[in-house]
Amino acid sequence: VQLQASGGGLAQAGGSLRLSCAASGRRFSMYSMAWFRQAPGKEREFVAGISWSGGSTYYGASVQGRFTISRDDADDSVTLVYLQMNTLELTDTAVYYCAADRLGMVQTVADAYDFWGQGTLVTVSS
Repeated sequence: VQLQASGGGLAQAGGSLRLSCAASGRRFSMYSMAWFRQAPGKEREFVAGISWSGGSTYYGASVQGRFTISRDDADDSVTLVYLQMNTLELTDTAVYYCAADRLGMVQTVADAYDFWGQGTLVTVSS
């Protein structure tokens, strides 16, 4: 099982980044997928989640209206999950993790997720 997150980097406040997560090794098309983030000295925070069908999405209050999560299950061997981040703010600086939950419904609690990626660092500068 592998969840490979990528796309992090340095961006200016007000700018955009798109994160990607490639999930393989299980039938992740049946899993809900989510992005969490963790800033230095803070707890891991739910950012966005998408149900197994893609029909339901949920966002943390701090990113609502700025971030968009989507998924692509066209390839049977890998599920791709994206996080489009617009109008970035300094407080978006964190390590971003993708996660998968076998229940298929979006949950906002980190402990509910079965598999995690290694994280990708996003740094927003002024």
